[in-house]
Amino acid sequence: MALIKSVRGFTPKVGKGCFLADNAVLIGDTIIGDECSIWFGAVLRGDVNSIRIGNRVNIQDGSVLHTLYEKSTIEIGDDVSIGHNVTIHGATIHSGALVGMGSVILDHAVVGEGAIVAAGSVVLSKTVIKPGELWGGTPAKFIKMVNPEQSKEINQKIAKNYLMYSTWYED
Repeated sequence: MALIKSVRGFTPKVGKGCFLADNAVLIGDTIIGDECSIWFGAVLRGDVNSIRIGNRVNIQDGSVLHTLYEKSTIEIGDDVSIGHNVTIHGATIHSGALVGMGSVILDHAVVGEGAIVAAGSVVLSKTVIKPGELWGGTPAKFIKMVNPEQSKEINQKIAKNYLMYSTWYED
């Protein structure tokens, strides 16, 4: 069973139909929407500020979400995929976005709707990635615009697949 821990008077809230891996950790001021999946070794540490996650979001194995005390929050829209071993620190990820494996998204960065952050990228603080853009590298830079239909198809397919994968773990 996932570790769900209250801190500073805040208890994580989890929506309907969510999958929480046995060793996922949810702490404090963390609210997760419906049909989300939080995978093995993921840590959502809402101890110093809030974490808000929309519907049908998958946060894959080993990812860490945290914020700055009284300075940054995390907001993630609907149908977002957060790849394995991603660090999100006080950033906003809009609906339909994909954050590739091993990426780091720093405080006050914004990833636009349907945008893609390539695997292994470092998105610096206050960077704004516009809707439909592909960014990559260290530090991350604009690479190209992604065809909106192609982006939607790829990102929604991954989000739907993770919803399916989570059913494999039902008792």
